Amino acid sequence: MDEARLRRVLGGADLAWLVERARRRMERGQPLTGAVSLATPSPAERSAAERLLGRTPGTGRALTVRLDAVDAVLVRSGISPGGLEAAVTVLAGRVVPLDDVRRSEEQAWGEAYAPLTLLAEEHPEYAVWAGRIRDDGLVRRLARTSAAARLLMEQTVRVLRELPVEPARSLSVFAADILGSAHALDDGMPVATLALSGARALTCHPGGAGAAWRRAAWASAGLLRDDVSSTVLTLNLRGTAALDWMADVGEPCVLTLRQLAHRPPRTAPPVVHICENPAVLSAAADHHGPDARPLVCVQGQPSAAALTLLSRLHELGAEFRYHGDFDWGGLRIATTLSGHVPWRPWRYTADDYREAVVAAGPDLRPLDGKPALSPWDPDLARALAEQAVRVEEEAVLDVLLTDLAG
Repeated sequence: MDEARLRRVLGGADLAWLVERARRRMERGQPLTGAVSLATPSPAERSAAERLLGRTPGTGRALTVRLDAVDAVLVRSGISPGGLEAAVTVLAGRVVPLDDVRRSEEQAWGEAYAPLTLLAEEHPEYAVWAGRIRDDGLVRRLARTSAAARLLMEQTVRVLRELPVEPARSLSVFAADILGSAHALDDGMPVATLALSGARALTCHPGGAGAAWRRAAWASAGLLRDDVSSTVLTLNLRGTAALDWMADVGEPCVLTLRQLAHRPPRTAPPVVHICENPAVLSAAADHHGPDARPLVCVQGQPSAAALTLLSRLHELGAEFRYHGDFDWGGLRIATTLSGHVPWRPWRYTADDYREAVVAAGPDLRPLDGKPALSPWDPDLARALAEQAVRVEEEAVLDVLLTDLAG
């Protein structure tokens, strides 16, 4: 190899396109034969090709050069006895075939997922989630490179091995302890995205979106993003000094997620009724006071505080009776709740709905929104679709208050 002559003849900027075309063919494992073209060559590029080949390459608008002709010139002149392939290796560096690159990349990505694979083997509850994470491309989108993915997997697994956290802890303090940064699990951080997904797989927390949903999802695994704004409304529960005091006077009590995390109830009644709307709980306090049966109000979709309280009461042996609005939103709330704690319907079946429609008369509002299922009584969803009117809890308040009388 006469490298000095090679760089003078083929290594200039005017023939860089030719070397690059040859390099690409080598990457793809294609032979260095046939023609390559440059659509709009400059006069200098035409002149360089003419000097290389010792003749005019062509007279068309495009500049066309046959690679086997270049190979022959390099061999015949002694500039590169190994031909064009050897020359390109000197000028452009070692060319790695794309098939080899792809195999190497896939191997690196496979190694990046190794911490996740080990987690799934040691904790089978993560197995289905881990398989989905490997297949859906989320890690590749978050990390971009296999090296970054390996670090992301290690951090995510480090978090998931600590879940669920008992007793509950501040999310930022937990992140600082486990990952070295209080902001490592902030919204938008790649490790937070994956770790929250894994936490939901562990706790079976339903899907959703928004800050309130993320707060509840973290809380389901014992990590509190905001431990005072999430609340739950109760009546006549006991088990802490505050609850006992409020139950003695029969007044509603508002519990924060912080209170439930640090001072959860120590006891639970055999049966706890659950309602959707605060009006039911307020009316029970007005009518029955300290004699009302224990009642929890979820106030729409259950908050992190509500789910934490109900999970605690369930652990202590309480059984639940649930009632909500007879509309599609009410069915969704009930279904969400059933994903966290078991409950039996409290006047919340198809027969109860039909009776409520008859009792309420013609003033009911029409049913709207997207239909939902009622797994505890499939006939309820069908009845709603047939009757097409909504019955809110306030419309059946007298019946509910009768049940809540102690």
